[in-house]
Amino acid sequence: MGEKLLMKGNEVIAEAAIRAGCRHYFGYPITPQTEIAHYMAKKMPKVGGVFLQAESEVAAINMVYGAASAGKRVMTSSSSPGISLKQEGISYASGAQLPAVVVNIMRGGPGLGGIQPSQSDYFQATKGGGHGDYRMIVLAPSSVQEMYELTVDAFNLADTYRMLAMILGDGILGQMMEVVKFRDEEPIVQADKSWATNGHGMKREHNVITSIHLDPAVLEQWNRGLQEKYRIISEKEQRYELYHCDDAEIIIVAYGSVARIVKNVIKVAEEEGIKVGLLRPITLWPFPTKAFEQVIDKPRAFLTVEMSSGQMLEDVMLAVGGRKPVYFTGRMGGMIPQVDDIMAKIREIRAN
Repeated sequence: MGEKLLMKGNEVIAEAAIRAGCRHYFGYPITPQTEIAHYMAKKMPKVGGVFLQAESEVAAINMVYGAASAGKRVMTSSSSPGISLKQEGISYASGAQLPAVVVNIMRGGPGLGGIQPSQSDYFQATKGGGHGDYRMIVLAPSSVQEMYELTVDAFNLADTYRMLAMILGDGILGQMMEVVKFRDEEPIVQADKSWATNGHGMKREHNVITSIHLDPAVLEQWNRGLQEKYRIISEKEQRYELYHCDDAEIIIVAYGSVARIVKNVIKVAEEEGIKVGLLRPITLWPFPTKAFEQVIDKPRAFLTVEMSSGQMLEDVMLAVGGRKPVYFTGRMGGMIPQVDDIMAKIREIRAN
């Protein structure tokens, strides 16, 4: 590792993108992710890059489509309502198999909601908020250090698989400050981009980037190709953390900032003689079903904790497959789960 800096999560994402070779950023300010745009506005001109504050989120995602079509590493960022506005462009880019990074620092909803942290965009990110049968790789950091490392990974994964990768954080992670250890050099994937519309002086056939296929047979075959790619990714790219799961009586499933709270719950539970573990998905898509296969025989029950109504709960139940009871507790609207609330649920589960 190289230098250590005390930085805010949003700024770390921006710095990580620059270190990963991103030289094109298009966005629009919205709380609680605006520091990403601020940082890019200052730094991009200094590294020979392009920062452009678009007139809207719709414009920003279509600018991403253009830069990605030319083979450039490009990023946009927003927060929940802004990501909703980008959904058409996200679907178009996914249909055209364009690599790019989209950052969502989640806030409460639905609608304009509030500016406090939330995890209620899980469905939107993992199930496809736009139209059509598409997926994005979705990475969920739980620390500022991971915001750095996973942003670099997001660009590499996007280029490797020629698709969108999303960093899904929340207002806590975006606004908190922690020490970050930066590498001296980033492991940048050099992907083949012979498909790009970057000009070759009429020395080859024109490359065409599009997501429209009017012949249904052609569109079906295109979709079959996408689904095969997604199958490969699902097999190869599941990421997760198992923490204190070896002899856990109850395993809590949580991601992002909530997983940090759960690690404190584990300490409190231990003082009461209750063995609790944490299964933390790092890839929300592909969802880490392999992690559940590793631990399924150990606990008496699973408990999902989220800052939502229980959106990840559905994937947890599918992964468990009825082999163990699955419970849920969570908060909504920007309210944060508390250690005492989670402990109360743990005691309730043990009493059943």
